[in-house]
Amino acid sequence: MQFQQLQYFVAVAETRHFTRAADLVHVAQPSLSQQIKALERELGADLFLRARGNITLTDAGEALLPLARRILADADTARHEVLELVQLRSGRIRLGATPSLCTGLLPDVLRAFHDRYPGIRLLIEEGGSHDLVRELARGALDLALVVLPLPTPSPALTTVELLREDLVVVSSPEAPAPGRGQTVRISDLEGERLVMFRHGYDLRELTVAACRAEGFEPDFAVEGGEMDAVLGFVRAGLGVAVVPRMVATRSGRGLRVTPLARPGLHRTIALAHRSDVAPPRAARELQRMLLER
Repeated sequence: MQFQQLQYFVAVAETRHFTRAADLVHVAQPSLSQQIKALERELGADLFLRARGNITLTDAGEALLPLARRILADADTARHEVLELVQLRSGRIRLGATPSLCTGLLPDVLRAFHDRYPGIRLLIEEGGSHDLVRELARGALDLALVVLPLPTPSPALTTVELLREDLVVVSSPEAPAPGRGQTVRISDLEGERLVMFRHGYDLRELTVAACRAEGFEPDFAVEGGEMDAVLGFVRAGLGVAVVPRMVATRSGRGLRVTPLARPGLHRTIALAHRSDVAPPRAARELQRMLLER
């Protein structure tokens, strides 16, 4: 009994027509008929009652049909499981993240993932949450780390909250300390010149909104940079910046790090993927490692 014969048998049983069954399994009708006859000889019983324009199952056919379907389903499951394992030995993950997360959160997690699955290529795209959401929606990314709430809520995306991160103020140790003690209030930034991120950057929007809530417009010394540039400008003494605590911890050399006074500023990081398409196995494994980190 051959696997292919069972496929042909199930196709005929479901269509009740040899020609339509042959089209379904992409084989010539005479070849399908020959394989069905070979299966009947192997089993020693007719599987179909063949009348002009009317194909029905015999008792033997009725008995074989659920078993054949189970065998084919088990074969599909086996093929899928092996493919899943293969995907963890080779392939790629397309991961989007904001630049601050590439600096703060991802290095340790990606190192652990690469150590466990060295055959998988990691393709990282940096961008703001708005850009990453758009890339997810068009299928250019498997996963993305974004800041909640999303700039444009999308029912086509599934998000899982990953962490809530404090923001801090970084400044040059050679410049006067911002604030009036061990912490900085948002209102203290009214007298400071800020090094500000480019438009579309989540941290820019959050900082500007916090300043306006205190009744003032922030004064920019430099604006338009990415994370590394902003930190470099602060080290050079051009101004102060509001950055995630993880970034300040990892990149704090040459910087003074001052917490914000309560209630402070925070941001919520989430892992997002398309709702209508399951991420590849390797991407799901990376997702698990991020959630369990």
